[in-house]
Order: sequence, then C-alpha cells, then structure tokens
Amino acid sequence: MSKIVLVTGSSSGFGRLTAEALARAGHIVYASMRDIAGRNAKNASALTDLSARDSIGLHPVELDVQSEPSVNAAVDRIIAETGHIDVVVHNAGHMMFGPAEAFTPEQFAEQYDVNVLGTQRVNRAVLPHMRARREGLLVWVSSSSARGGTPPYLGPYFAAKAGMDALAVSYAGELARWGIETSIIVPGAFTNGTNHFAHAGTPADEERAEEYATGPTADIPAVAMKGLAALEPADADASAVAAAIAQVVDMPVGKRPFRNHIDPSQDGAEIVNGVADRVRAELLRRIGLEDILHPRP
Repeated sequence: MSKIVLVTGSSSGFGRLTAEALARAGHIVYASMRDIAGRNAKNASALTDLSARDSIGLHPVELDVQSEPSVNAAVDRIIAETGHIDVVVHNAGHMMFGPAEAFTPEQFAEQYDVNVLGTQRVNRAVLPHMRARREGLLVWVSSSSARGGTPPYLGPYFAAKAGMDALAVSYAGELARWGIETSIIVPGAFTNGTNHFAHAGTPADEERAEEYATGPTADIPAVAMKGLAALEPADADASAVAAAIAQVVDMPVGKRPFRNHIDPSQDGAEIVNGVADRVRAELLRRIGLEDILHPRP
C-alpha cells in the first residue's frame, strides 16, 4: 500500500537517494530540506522536475531540523495535504572532521543539535498524529561509527550518531504499545555517493588544529581517509542504503528488522550491535516488558 513518507535531509546523499527510491516504489514522499528558496533551490527544483517527468509522488518541502517552527510548519502542511504521515525517515545529519580538541563546545553542541535534537523536534511534531492513529514507522539512519571500529578525527560526528542511536532504541520501547514500529538502518563508512566528507565541518580553533597538523598526529587524516577508502569494495554503492530503507517500509507491521546493517567495509558494528540488542531484549524480558520488543497492532 502507498504510504505518506517524510524524509529529512533530502537535498543529497542517503536522504536524496531514499526519497527517490521510496517515490519510485509508489509512496507519496515529502523530501524535506532547509532553504529550498535559496541554497537548495536547485535540489528542490530537480526533485520537482523528476516527479513530473516520471509521474511519481515526490514533493520537496521546507524543513530545518534545527528550527522547531520550521519542523512544525512542515508537518502541519503534510497533515493538511494528506491527512496523516505513515513513515518518518530520520536522515538529516552533518559531519565534522578534525581533531576533537580543536572543535569548540559550541561546535559540539551544533553537531548534537542537528543529529540528535533534530530528530526530537520532528518526533514531537509527528508522534501525536501517529499515536492518535495507533500506527506508524520511524526509520532512523544511524551509523556503524556508533559501535563499530572508529577511526580518529571524527569525534563530534561519532558522539552525535551514538546519541541518536541510543535515542532511537529508547523510543522503540516507548512507542511499541502505541502500534508505532522502529527500524534502525546502520550504514558503514561510504566514502563515495554522499557529500558527508566533502561538506564536513572543520575546527573553529585553528591554532589547536594546526598543532595537530604539524605534530606527531600530522599524518592521521591522510592515513585514515586512505585506509577507509581501501576498505570499501569497488562496487560499494550508497544507493544500497536507500534500497534497504525502501524494503523496510514495504514490509508488514511486526516483520521489520529492528536493526539493519549496510556496511561493505564490515567494520564490526553488526557484531557489537547484535550483542547490545540481545542484552536489551533479555533485560526487557527479565523486568516484565517483553511485549514492548514489538509493536502492538
């Protein structure tokens, strides 16, 4: 059945690929991004043109996950036009690359604001509608960096992604009895097919960053990037993440995977997450809450 889907961070990367994949699968997709009248005007126009050319339900919508009024306005618009939202894909995110010490606390807070608090703003706008209908699906685009092997110089990003992943796990149990399902998608370190590395933020404290760049850590960025690229198979395709999300959306309620890894480099996150998720399930059984491991229809 066709679903109404909101995808955050759809201007490029996983978000753009996911919005297109879901629309081609027959869903009505609201591909959200910030500043569609300015910096993302070309991206929004491209989606509109694609929708018209291929006769698919793909609609760009203004939504800045760092602004509560913007989030509320976008959700209100979708509800007004369609009556409900079936699926939210929490994809919006930003990356920072550099030595952790050289980033200011304010930069860490901004990273957390985008990658974690942004999902909270969207949830607070959407969940009352989903809970009223006793159905819905939250898809969280996490990262293997939350629990897998973690190279240096990505501290702010890794910390924020770990926070978002932990929040997703908490929400899963709290929403299950409302009939709302959770699926966490865990991409590996795709160095091609997204703009994460190309658009990554840099440290504001340039003096500290320079000390790392000229000290014993001078070679770390080049070695890390070369190593990550070498681990990634030649046929690694970021669209596999979008395909996995589309598959999850099309699955029946109660049959969707709690967590799905798409990691061509095999950095170990699937092993660690497997243990963590089993421990969570066992704890819920021990305290008498086994029923919240799955959504209640």
